[in-house]
Amino acid sequence: MSLTHADDSIRLVPASQFTIEQLTALYNKTRVDYMVPMPMNVARLADYIRLYDVDLDHSFVAMQGEEMLGVAMLGVRHQRAWITRLGVVPTTRRHGAGKMLVKSLIDAADSLSSHLIMLEVIKNNAPAHQLFLKLGFRETGELLVLRRPPRTSPPDPMVADAQRLDRTDSLVLVGHDRGMQPWTNQSESLTNAQEVSGIRLTLADGSRGWLVYQRQKFLLTRFAFKTEHGDPVTVARALLSHLHSQYPRLDTQIENIQMGDPHLPAFYDMGYMESFRRVEMWRLAKSD
Repeated sequence: MSLTHADDSIRLVPASQFTIEQLTALYNKTRVDYMVPMPMNVARLADYIRLYDVDLDHSFVAMQGEEMLGVAMLGVRHQRAWITRLGVVPTTRRHGAGKMLVKSLIDAADSLSSHLIMLEVIKNNAPAHQLFLKLGFRETGELLVLRRPPRTSPPDPMVADAQRLDRTDSLVLVGHDRGMQPWTNQSESLTNAQEVSGIRLTLADGSRGWLVYQRQKFLLTRFAFKTEHGDPVTVARALLSHLHSQYPRLDTQIENIQMGDPHLPAFYDMGYMESFRRVEMWRLAKSD
């Protein structure tokens, strides 16, 4: 099935009709001049689709004749949807393909009874930001992407009663009482990830909390954390000191930490640096 827009001969074809290799090549073409390009290879895009529950049948490629103009993907979870990997090839922009792609994803999400559609746009990407506003999305907050490079010497872990958590126990924690998280940090994203572990600790004053993370070969990523009692900055500092004393030689990159998160000062104390910011936007179903 394809959706044709007769006014400019652009048609939208389900992304499931293309190979991962074709989608990867197209996506990289759309991002060559972006503020934060984030190029993909075939393996990374396939993993991205799996991790974030991207539904290729309800994602689209914009075409004009045999030319691929752009792509946009839709993540689908229970009554929620997420617009991601939106891009249009630079030489074919300003002809309406981006707007058509987003409107088609909104229609697809509505057809799947999604009550909420989420997306993130890099801060200061004014054209995309304005498009989303026109299509009914509203800003809900700013999200930070943070990085901490490897260190030659590990930090001293703060004195605490610390317990390492296996995957099963870690996933139990992230599945409870964290509010609505950005799509990348939701419990389903961690459930879909491999090599998930955690740390739970209690400090001498009774403060306690936990941190769940994914360990890749050279990288720590995909953090979820919570203070159960006590000062969030102190608890986060203790958790991070134990994590980085255990993995001093690994790079660390975490995405979409909410700007107002009370743990945030601890990350800066532990040497994290801001890479860039995103604006999170939501669109509620008309009935909501």
